[in-house]
Amino acid sequence: MTFRQFAFNNVIRNKRLYAAYFLSSLFTVMVFFTFSIFANHPVLSGDDMSSSVTNGMNAAAGIIYVFSFFFVLYSMSSFLQSRKKEFGLLVMQGMSMKQIRLMVFLENMFIGFLATLGGILLGVVFAKAILLLAENVLIIERALSFYFPTKAIMITFVSFIILFFFISLFVTYVLRSKKLIELIKGNKISKGEPRANLFLTLLAVLLLAAGYAVALLVEGTMVVAAMVPVIIVVCIGTYLLFTQLSVFIIRRLKKNERVFWFKTNMLLFSDLAFRMKDNARTFFMVSMVSTVAFCAIGSLFGFQTFLTSSIKATNSTTFSYKTSEENEEQNVAFINQTLKEEKIETKSEYTDLRYYPIGQDTFLITRESDFNRFAALIGEETTDIKEGQVMVVEFEGTNFGQTTELLNETITLTSGATLKPKEVLHSKALPATDSYYIVSDQDYQKLLEPEDEQSYYAWQATDGEKGVMAASEKLYEKLPRYEIMSVEYEIYEIMKGYGPILFVGLFIGIVFFVSAGSFLYFRLYMDLDEDKQKFKSISKMGLTDKELKKVVNRQTMILFFAPILVALIHGAVALTALSNLFYFNLFEESVIVLSVFLAIQVVYFFIVSFFYTKQIKASN
Repeated sequence: MTFRQFAFNNVIRNKRLYAAYFLSSLFTVMVFFTFSIFANHPVLSGDDMSSSVTNGMNAAAGIIYVFSFFFVLYSMSSFLQSRKKEFGLLVMQGMSMKQIRLMVFLENMFIGFLATLGGILLGVVFAKAILLLAENVLIIERALSFYFPTKAIMITFVSFIILFFFISLFVTYVLRSKKLIELIKGNKISKGEPRANLFLTLLAVLLLAAGYAVALLVEGTMVVAAMVPVIIVVCIGTYLLFTQLSVFIIRRLKKNERVFWFKTNMLLFSDLAFRMKDNARTFFMVSMVSTVAFCAIGSLFGFQTFLTSSIKATNSTTFSYKTSEENEEQNVAFINQTLKEEKIETKSEYTDLRYYPIGQDTFLITRESDFNRFAALIGEETTDIKEGQVMVVEFEGTNFGQTTELLNETITLTSGATLKPKEVLHSKALPATDSYYIVSDQDYQKLLEPEDEQSYYAWQATDGEKGVMAASEKLYEKLPRYEIMSVEYEIYEIMKGYGPILFVGLFIGIVFFVSAGSFLYFRLYMDLDEDKQKFKSISKMGLTDKELKKVVNRQTMILFFAPILVALIHGAVALTALSNLFYFNLFEESVIVLSVFLAIQVVYFFIVSFFYTKQIKASN
């Protein structure tokens, strides 16, 4: 048997541990290759939109490549730590450290080569399906037909072979300073029972509480100012949470006899504190990487909702036209003719929007009858304003504090009398981006001269909605963009520009999340041999298979979900802070994103736990 065959057989014999490393690397290569396919697609070249898509794909591929380097490096380092005893035995048999490093180099290059080829092959197989998905997400007008991505294959193959080569060189030096006795004992070298420092434990609680409090309480632009300090504080607090606070809690539970001696809890807590502290860096990394994934996808999803909801909140009719130009009648006639050509049946209304100086600013004031006509047009309830009464209308959408400002002001009439608003009405009848006033028709006639005035027309489609996009394109081509408004067309334009960002962010978030799950897999299976010995010994003392399964599942669940739950809390706080930044409720979007990630992790846990428990039981 040659030395190369010996290295190959080592990979085959350790396929259980190498499987997660191989599959994660393969998935990373496939995602990188997918972005390369897009970046080099013949259709995505020429116009500005396609150029932005290409640049976004290239940037995403770069981010994934850099992340892949650290992910593969960490994976290999963790794997080598679990093989110290094996290397020690090989040294005893006469193998030199130089030969061991060469063996590790060949093993890693072999796995890297297979993962690179496998990722490219899967990318080619699923390329057409991914291109079809991209057509809808990116809203590209031309079809992304399948092509053989020669350039993408070359870029991906060369990039990852170089990546695995340098990582293979780097990890071979991990073992060069290890002594024989250290290699033989492997992970069995006693580190003593872990203890928690009371000061650092309290500091962990204080830092996390302070970080959460600031993130949840600040609003508006202050969220941006507080972002970096909060991230630093929460990161430090998270690290101390796993190294100190978790150990402190477990030790306190062990001292509680009612908890510690209850059924099989003694087995559960026997080495849990040690494993929590020993895996602290892994748990910290998983929490941070998962938080990045949650926040990236949640923020992108939430920001998309914010943009589209803002358009719908401030423009409730299918078409609207607002102008103060002289060619008003000509343009209105053109709009009506275009709607007729596209066979769109509508109901329409017209009014003058008059803005009056109030306090330090100017605000819209409308009469009751005009407001009720537009409210009826969009199906809202009308209102009844008595003479001498005034109401503040807050549009359905983002509130930047205008309502409070308007409630503190008064409206002066020509008679010298003043009107003081007391009630607030939520409505999107008129296209206001600020709150405004409604007064009775009688009081409207007594207002002072307006500072500004615009004509406003609105059309609500009742039939023929299929022709809205075609009509919108004609209107936007002929009329000034700041005068005409089509809600459907505006949302289409937003999604056309936002689609690439969402697509890229989704893939990067998935890569981060898959990598986080792989980190947990590595750490869990690194302790498999030790757990086999421990539970084999305990089973001789009368531990049943049912009790064994229960203990293993509970301990695995704690180690598996502790960092994920921390990441979910971090993500929920971060998305709440994002809501405060835009004064927009993202609760629904946050719940959807976090629930999907949690559901995926639960499925992943049951799969891993099943095979892990099976391995433990097989050794008894």
